[in-house]
Amino acid sequence: MSDPITKAVVEKAARAREASRKLAYLSTDVKNRALEAMAAALLENTAAILEANAQDIAAGEARGLSSALLDRLLLNEARIRDMADGLGVIVNLPDPVGEVFDMVTRPNGLQVGKMRVPLGVVGMIYEARPNVTVDAAGLCLKAGNAVLLRGGTEAVHSNTAIARICAAAATEAGIPEGAIEFIDITDRAAVNVMLKLNDYLDVVIPRGGKKLKQTVIQNATVPVIETGMGNCHVFIDRDADPEIALRIVINAKCQRPGVCNAAETLLVDAPIAARILPGLLEQLRERGVEVRGCPRTKELVDWVIPATEEDWDTEYLDMIIAVRVVDGFEQAVEHIYRWGTKHSEAIVTESYTRALRFLREVDAAAVYVNASTRFTDGGVFGFGAELGISTQKLHARGPMGLKDLTSTKYIIFGDGHVR
Repeated sequence: MSDPITKAVVEKAARAREASRKLAYLSTDVKNRALEAMAAALLENTAAILEANAQDIAAGEARGLSSALLDRLLLNEARIRDMADGLGVIVNLPDPVGEVFDMVTRPNGLQVGKMRVPLGVVGMIYEARPNVTVDAAGLCLKAGNAVLLRGGTEAVHSNTAIARICAAAATEAGIPEGAIEFIDITDRAAVNVMLKLNDYLDVVIPRGGKKLKQTVIQNATVPVIETGMGNCHVFIDRDADPEIALRIVINAKCQRPGVCNAAETLLVDAPIAARILPGLLEQLRERGVEVRGCPRTKELVDWVIPATEEDWDTEYLDMIIAVRVVDGFEQAVEHIYRWGTKHSEAIVTESYTRALRFLREVDAAAVYVNASTRFTDGGVFGFGAELGISTQKLHARGPMGLKDLTSTKYIIFGDGHVR
């Protein structure tokens, strides 16, 4: 504890742990009032948030961040309204805490069932996207959890301002002080401290790129829920509708390229490649997308940059896409199996049989038929917000909403039963 960084992080974690004890049994009304107060405070303090965000944007431009990453970082009035609206949606969602289910009566008369309970204290480590601060705070609070937040250096001013505003509003509305704690220390040593706070944190959730995810997984002693990395694919089957395929690919790649559910690789079935690729890739080029293609792609479109094996493994988060012509459904699925990150995968096809096979055979948190991968999002799925997209199979998978931030305990009713 002599190290000042360790001391500062542990103090915040200890406050969160103490707050979590009281949060676990707070009424839904108190939690909802706090969420409403947080939403109102965000709107009332829009100018201060934008001022802090401008500092982060200026620093990001000076560091040479890509336009896609700067877009992830950028806040404006509309995005702040969206954050506030997301809290409003969470208010209207059922409170999972205390839900009793799976009750059964055993032959001896004992009644055995489960009750949903908060996880406790959630440690959130994330990069860019200041809206994550609001989403994490709101979801954790409604699910009865305290949260210890550590955002990326690139968004430190934005995140500090947002966390301070939300924490103050929540406390004033009756939430225990310490329920929303933010680590404003940019030194990466703070993350290493968090990862080993087993006495204070119940789970750590990393949300960001490959390097962050690997750091957390390799160094954490606290249980980890893996989220984030999205090397997502769109497969255009031989029986695809070309117009639908064009619309989906353009949206999946270009609508917001710096997020984890954007498409990074396009797979095209060989029988349709010559008919669809030249026009589709030209449309991508006109929108500023750099196209890196396999030899068969380059034969059809000569201006394409040759792809390397590294391209199949890359989450660009930028206006770049890798393109491969494949020999049929099986090769497309094999490519996704080898290079995908189990996030979001899509097939464009009019074949009912291959659509069902794709849903069944592709191992990912979200699998689409004739729709863009960009829909993998807690808000779109009706959760109000999300803590991240879990790409593992324990304890949650896909966009993590309220129920994913709870655990269960068995509850047993007896009548003087002894064994």
